[in-house]
Amino acid sequence: MEKRLRMVIPKGSLERGSIEILQKAFYRVEGYERSYTPIVSDREIELRILRPQEIPVYIAEGLFDLGITGRDWVEETGVDVKVLRDLEFGRVKLVFAAPAASRYKSLDHFLEERLSRGESVKIATEYLNITTAWVMGTRAYSERLGSRRPTVITPWYKFGDSPQVSILLSFGATEAKPPIAADAVVDNLETGRTLEQNNLAVVEELMESSALLVANKEALEDEWKREKIYDILTMFTGVLESEKKLHIFLNVKEENLEELLATLPALKSPTINRLSMEGWFAVNTVIDKSELHRILPKLRRLAQGLVAHKPELILPLEEIGRGSDKNLERKRS
Repeated sequence: MEKRLRMVIPKGSLERGSIEILQKAFYRVEGYERSYTPIVSDREIELRILRPQEIPVYIAEGLFDLGITGRDWVEETGVDVKVLRDLEFGRVKLVFAAPAASRYKSLDHFLEERLSRGESVKIATEYLNITTAWVMGTRAYSERLGSRRPTVITPWYKFGDSPQVSILLSFGATEAKPPIAADAVVDNLETGRTLEQNNLAVVEELMESSALLVANKEALEDEWKREKIYDILTMFTGVLESEKKLHIFLNVKEENLEELLATLPALKSPTINRLSMEGWFAVNTVIDKSELHRILPKLRRLAQGLVAHKPELILPLEEIGRGSDKNLERKRS
């Protein structure tokens, strides 16, 4: 029976970035515009598209071996998965927001003002667990309600033992809930314009989120799946690193060669070739994009014929999957 790696990517705001990183890593993906089961050019990968909220749980349960989802949903679900890499797209902030006219300084200030007046509090959110933890972590809540949990309200069940503070499950359009259905919200945002259009203002940032590559821990114990996962991780890492690098070529006189080499922040060590013209060398290397402007004055003085282009892929072959998960942990930083 042919072996397949079961991989899942998110529908919605993270979908485009997920497809793009797959394609930049030379995995051709077909049919994703009209199907939840697109075809990947690597036939050993079985791909599905699901909601990002579901993905951490399905991976933890072993229904999928590998997937892309948001850090917010890994935190919200609290499941035991292996985070392999921050994929550096889909960046959002998870914030606590309240009516703009209220001018609260923090979540703690919001709770202090309302609870001290004996008022009830209703917070609408998709993130029930994260919101509960932040609310219970405030001084205002702890001093008045101790370890009693906020009342969590969903269409299917209601639990918690705090009569004053309720957290209501929202299925989207969270910013439209205040002031009738809720007093405040916990929601994710990219620009904040939607909050402003609904007369809400960010009171406090709770966390930052971005797309993560996560794996089932048991899948990493299977030799074939582990190697396949490392292959994908290597390709994705190559895509991300290539975005930050420039491949440069230049010519230099022999008398300036040593000074030039001391200037270049090489990926490993530059490649140096003697030219047919006596006393000249060709140098090529890979540098961080951010370094080019810093070293350009010296390059103009020491070198000639500078050519710079963006590398399509730089694969860290020596860093991933050679006997230690320490490599994976380093990639998370």
